[in-house]
Amino acid sequence: MNTTRIYVRASTKDQDAERALSDLIEFSQSYTSDYVSYIENFSGTKLIRPELNKLLSEAQTGELLLVESVDRLSRLSQDDFDILKQQIKAKGLRLIVADLPTTHHLIQEGITGDILAVINAMLIDLLATMARLDNEKRKERIRQGLERSGYKPKGKAPNRLKHARIKQLLALGGMTKEEVAKAVGVGVATVYRVAKS
Repeated sequence: MNTTRIYVRASTKDQDAERALSDLIEFSQSYTSDYVSYIENFSGTKLIRPELNKLLSEAQTGELLLVESVDRLSRLSQDDFDILKQQIKAKGLRLIVADLPTTHHLIQEGITGDILAVINAMLIDLLATMARLDNEKRKERIRQGLERSGYKPKGKAPNRLKHARIKQLLALGGMTKEEVAKAVGVGVATVYRVAKS
């Protein structure tokens, strides 16, 4: 039996990414003793994640990718999730979702039923979409709560000294906006913004 690549993820350092690891190891040992675990605290809304990328680079064709649930693998946009699915497929990995029993048949090579494969693909897509929508709703509820409490996020205050220096250099003339930006130590966009104001 090939190696099982176990992927566990939590969004923040305050959450315990390893919470599900022992259960997944126990689950994998019912069919193999050869596993590698990848643990990270990183947002599921990001396609580029250090441990996930490491897993995908180290994986070999025919190995299993084991996750606790679809939302531990993805809270990605549909386009990014399509890319991730393509990466998993290109590596020849078989995705096993512990809390999605219809994927468990993939543990045994050769029992892949076409109908079950289609059902799994639809279920995984549906669960990934639900995970993304749940994340978006949570962000919206937080935003609404902050609005109701009267909290107003403050943008970065402009550096008045630098803005004054930009205006001086622009008034003198003889320098491009790029040269002014370099001289003052700001981005070119800041120079254009000050020039407009």
